[in-house]
Amino acid sequence: MKNFIILPRIFSLFVIMMMSLPFLKLTVGQVNYFNTICDPYGNYSKNSVYETNLNLALANLSSHATAAVINDFYNFTVGTDSDQVYALYLCRGDVNPKLCQSCVETASNMLTTEKCPNNKVAVIWYDECMLRYSNVTIISIATDTGWHWRYWYSTFNVSNPNQLSQVLSVTMNELIEKAVSTTTTPPYFQTGEAKLTNFETLYCLVQCSPDIKEFECKRCLQIALTNYPKWGPVGSTNAKLYGESCQMSYDIKPFYTTAPASPPPLPPSIPPATNNISTRKGGNGTRRRTITIISIVLSLVILMAALVGFLYILKRKRSIVQGRGILQDGEERNVESQDQFLLVPLDLIIKATQGFSKVNKLGEGGFGPVYKGTLVDGKEIAVKRLSRSSGQGLKELKNEVSLIAKLQHRNLVKLVGCCLEGNESLLIYEYMPNKSLDFLIFDSTRAPQLDWSRRLNIIDGIARGLLYLHEDSRLRIIHRDLKAGNILLDHEMNAKISDFGLARIVDVKQSGVNTRRVVGTYGYMPPEYAFKGLFSVKSDVFSFGVLLLEIISGKRNCNFDSSESGKSLLMFAWEEWRNNNGLKLMDQSLVEMCVTSEVLKCIHIGLLCVQENPSDRPTMSSVVVMLRSDTMKLPKPGQPAFSIKQPSSISTGSSSQEVKAFSNNMVTISNISCR
Repeated sequence: MKNFIILPRIFSLFVIMMMSLPFLKLTVGQVNYFNTICDPYGNYSKNSVYETNLNLALANLSSHATAAVINDFYNFTVGTDSDQVYALYLCRGDVNPKLCQSCVETASNMLTTEKCPNNKVAVIWYDECMLRYSNVTIISIATDTGWHWRYWYSTFNVSNPNQLSQVLSVTMNELIEKAVSTTTTPPYFQTGEAKLTNFETLYCLVQCSPDIKEFECKRCLQIALTNYPKWGPVGSTNAKLYGESCQMSYDIKPFYTTAPASPPPLPPSIPPATNNISTRKGGNGTRRRTITIISIVLSLVILMAALVGFLYILKRKRSIVQGRGILQDGEERNVESQDQFLLVPLDLIIKATQGFSKVNKLGEGGFGPVYKGTLVDGKEIAVKRLSRSSGQGLKELKNEVSLIAKLQHRNLVKLVGCCLEGNESLLIYEYMPNKSLDFLIFDSTRAPQLDWSRRLNIIDGIARGLLYLHEDSRLRIIHRDLKAGNILLDHEMNAKISDFGLARIVDVKQSGVNTRRVVGTYGYMPPEYAFKGLFSVKSDVFSFGVLLLEIISGKRNCNFDSSESGKSLLMFAWEEWRNNNGLKLMDQSLVEMCVTSEVLKCIHIGLLCVQENPSDRPTMSSVVVMLRSDTMKLPKPGQPAFSIKQPSSISTGSSSQEVKAFSNNMVTISNISCR
């Protein structure tokens, strides 16, 4: 059976290789070393788990480069927790596969033996490729800040330096637009040339790492071009700037190879007849043999597909039967949408979490502890164990399960399954290795891991997740408890909105809903909800505004400590922005690495979201457009609303603290915590 599986793969690989032969440049040249960055703050010891994982990751990169038949980008992740290694390489878009392979192997050896031995974080550039690895995620993360850039320039000048600056600016901007707006192979790669004088031609190249977003690529290249005067003396005959997410270079001599715009047409399946009878017979015989081989291979593929499909259906039916058997213990424990999620037996969860051991405990939420688990197939999960004394009863649990099972979005946490067996009520989610946003952003030692590019990506992800809840899903959902602790971060630092226990489904035509049970978190609730029990999608917009300002400042709104006592984070941000000193709000770890205009725009958007009158707050669709646009004129915000802050008598140490307070109209405020 194993041979049957391998045969189609070998045949497919052979076909791909044969089709690719006309496009391969088989020459192999010497790779040219450029520069290196070694992070001095994180080291690994010899023969450690990290070193083993690093060697495995680099071997995987080299192996992939060896097998590649086209110019390549590739990333690989191995290990867990502090021993996890993220690694990637990117070959310049015009180099041939052999040269790419040689560059990746050389870079791997150079980093670990000579340039950055024992460093957990490192990046190395050659003219032909870039390779980097880290103990924190670098996949799909755009890096375009300060010390990450590396420059080089020639000491010789062109005949007309001023002309060079003008032509370079025009040409590079054209290439940037083409790189992000056209579908190319490889992606985000463009070359071009322009006349300088009758005797000089300017050759230009731009490239981005293909794992970042289009707007991030464009911004990275634009920042590189803006910094052109810093590359060296204006007028150099050739110069280059390399970063971790993009690169830009020019020369008055050709230095790249232009790849063919499109592959040449494939040869016709039936060759034309010739006058040579023996040749025609030989051709027919070859075709018959080829058709026979293809028929056998296709038959095997169809047979294997049918077998895999049968086994999958059988396993699926078994899982559903087991799950429904669990729920037959009592009608009151039935959960809605049973066919939309997996019902997991309790014994598997106990085994996965090692009996809910303290070692696997990730944290304590308002509704109970959360544990890390590993299933028998190696899949990592997070198990939310409903506490019997928590505020979340079966109603909230059913609400969370039924909601999440119907929602599918890259910025919402994914529900893997649930378990209602015996006295246990468990929710099983995908595991988020970088924990929650509050774990990083409010800790001065961890906050630097979130540079401005990552924070902007998180802000954008939260906005898109809320937009989906409010407008794009088949239900209109109000989260009602959006806060830093409910934003989880995956291995690529993408934001995932979680904890839907308090969420409410409302009619699409409804502008708002009234409730006598106000639930939420100090510092994130808008006044109309806290005092009148009115909530709408604009309630989530208010919470988003608070969260956005927290992400920028690295400070909690609920216990903000400014130089002038009595001011909340919202009031401090408003006054500093109004006095044209908005950057005073910014986290100090961002000072040297941020894009000032983007920070000020985000503060502006945050203030618009926390207006007192809900009608003055933008919708999330408007927020997403504002975040993405560089030219949109934003309305001026007024003074922000009063927000519910935590009383001084309540401790902030417990995330499960329950408080009962009363507003003027006797609306109960319950399950309020600051974490």
